[in-house]
Amino acid sequence: APLEATAKFCSECGTPTSGTTAPPAPVDPTPVEKPEERRIVSAVFIDLVGFTPLTESMDSEEVRRMLTIYFDRAREIVEHFGGVIDKYIGDAVMAVWGAHTAHEDDAERAVRAALEMVDAVYGVGEELKLPRLRARAGGLSGEATVGGDGNAVTGLIIGDTVNTASRLQSAASPGQVLVGRSTRDLAAKAIEFEAVGELDLKGKEGLVEAFRAVRIVSGRGGSRRSDGLVPPFVGRADELRLLKDNLHSAQRDGRLRLVSIVGQGGIGKSRLVDELWSYVDGHNDTVYRHHGRSLPYGENAGFWAIGEMVRQRCGITEGESEHETRTRLRTALAELIGETDDRQWMEPKLEKLLGISDAVSERAELFAAWRMFFTGVAQRGPVVMVFEDLHHADDGMLDFIEDFVDLARNTPISVVTLARPELL
Repeated sequence: APLEATAKFCSECGTPTSGTTAPPAPVDPTPVEKPEERRIVSAVFIDLVGFTPLTESMDSEEVRRMLTIYFDRAREIVEHFGGVIDKYIGDAVMAVWGAHTAHEDDAERAVRAALEMVDAVYGVGEELKLPRLRARAGGLSGEATVGGDGNAVTGLIIGDTVNTASRLQSAASPGQVLVGRSTRDLAAKAIEFEAVGELDLKGKEGLVEAFRAVRIVSGRGGSRRSDGLVPPFVGRADELRLLKDNLHSAQRDGRLRLVSIVGQGGIGKSRLVDELWSYVDGHNDTVYRHHGRSLPYGENAGFWAIGEMVRQRCGITEGESEHETRTRLRTALAELIGETDDRQWMEPKLEKLLGISDAVSERAELFAAWRMFFTGVAQRGPVVMVFEDLHHADDGMLDFIEDFVDLARNTPISVVTLARPELL
């Protein structure tokens, strides 16, 4: 029976009526529109050159597969550099930095991503046996209105900055990345640009000054940039792409990847790694870098490369006192290794590696402790370990790498070895 309005208890079951929860109000299915605001953004457009004639003779499933790979690569690259895909327009992609989360180097991130996407399309063409597949990109940094109805992440992005970025992309030649002066000025510390001149862009009343992004010449914000001229990086694009792909595969799949590069001295092995570091510096995600070199002679030369990597991670400089070395090592272990017993077990074995302990341990235990150190780092994010001059390494160092690659295979680590042919 229905309850009377003044009833304090149910007449049938005695349940109190006071304090009962009112039925929830109906939910308005209309999505809440994001408030509009003015923001400084960096917009990038990229599209495939000659897409229509290229696909006229292709089966629709082949076209779909190509676009799926292309869009997936574009999304992955944009996200690696901290941007978001705003929209797909046919075979074109619009990406933006600063509309949702702002970084002081958004313009640099945008240009790095544009260069990487153009190169990635070339790689897709090789992968799918489409040698004519090329892309071009255009970008600009400036004020835009963000919000309102549109992308679920960024809202609608409107402004002359976006329109001009699209026009710059249309004016670029296949394989080129064109940007406006604002983007060039903001990214010039890390990226080399070449003046193209003033362009008469469709829909623009005046001429627009444009610059071609040539290459990355340093780490983020100009870090590690040489004081002198940096020679062009020529003839190693495929090898660099392989290193990048292996890093992303390790990060995506959570499995170790190994690349071994063997060649005569002076052919550019070290330069290849420098280019990889410059690429890694621009990533939105933290990549934990380690670089060790095998020495041809000297005390403790056998495992010098791995010891050098441990010093880098712990912030230990060569020549520091034993007390300072131990302190820094313990601090690093406390951050990387959660279990106290594991830390206490590892510490003397790492001290032996660093030459500050004479503790006796079986080689298998030493290898296990050193391996646990780097797998601990990999719990925080993807790791890159570069072993340089491996032709100088002794059998012990080579055994460690073989053991490491086998037993740490289920961790996001990219291992790169550089050596001369004497190693073989």
